[in-house]
Amino acid sequence: MHRDQITNHILMIRPTNFRMNEQTAVNNFYQKSLSDITEDEIQAKALIEFDNLVNKLKSKGVNVIVLNDKPFPITPDSIFPNNWISFHQNGDVGLYPMFAPNRRLERREDILDILEDKGFVIENVIDYSTAELDEIFLEGTGSVVLDRENQNAYCAISPRAEEELFIEFCEDFDYNPIVFAAFQTVEDKRALIYHTNVMMTIGKTFAVVCLECIDDSRERKNLIQHLKESGKEIISITEKQLSHFAGNMLQVKGHFEKPFIVMSKNAYNSLSKHQISQIEKHGEIIYSDVNTIETCGGGSVRCMMAEVFLPISIT
Repeated sequence: MHRDQITNHILMIRPTNFRMNEQTAVNNFYQKSLSDITEDEIQAKALIEFDNLVNKLKSKGVNVIVLNDKPFPITPDSIFPNNWISFHQNGDVGLYPMFAPNRRLERREDILDILEDKGFVIENVIDYSTAELDEIFLEGTGSVVLDRENQNAYCAISPRAEEELFIEFCEDFDYNPIVFAAFQTVEDKRALIYHTNVMMTIGKTFAVVCLECIDDSRERKNLIQHLKESGKEIISITEKQLSHFAGNMLQVKGHFEKPFIVMSKNAYNSLSKHQISQIEKHGEIIYSDVNTIETCGGGSVRCMMAEVFLPISIT
């Protein structure tokens, strides 16, 4: 079965209680506290940023399925659904074990019902969430970056991405696993990056990747080799650009199957003219200001979008 790399259908969760999540901040070094404004003001700013991004995507013909977060239980990171669920072209759905206890509350069965009501076909749900009982985690397409067409799965091992469970995922979903360790400098020490999709993006014909993060030369060469063999143009970013979420992009389809590459304004502003021209060869750039979401949530636009590759029933 041919697998598409990009889709026109995106699921996004409009937040109700967005704020800095103290349970994820222990190993997400991008999160910062905005102590000069209230939590209500943070939530209000996040809603504006969310709605602006949704409107930009819709204006380009992206089918954005917006669902509202529920007021209870309180889930400050619900705006990042790609970590707990993934949707696949054969009708499979993956549910994932989450590091932070309050993020486990984001999993909602009603979302599957809503998608089926919209005509999407769900054949099978593969639920890894019981691994949480053993303190084993794999946070969806945050932990795993998929080259769907070439059936390669890339994973930077971290407290939120356990290698054996990643291998199990690859066996279940028929992917070739590429494993490595990715680091960032925190207070003059090298610390593991919490999510793979912070340091790399894979599109149909390109890959944006921070090679500086992979300290082991053999792992770095192995990753480069797989990307080149898959026909990807490698667009390298620096660790400083990574800290501006330049690795956290997503390629989507808009009007007439046209490809677009979505990123934050912060990420766009960190890129050089040469890097922008490299990226624009592969699609028009959509960028949007999500500064509050990035600062408090420690994630950017890619984390906000769960791609829906499910088949659609024809009635």
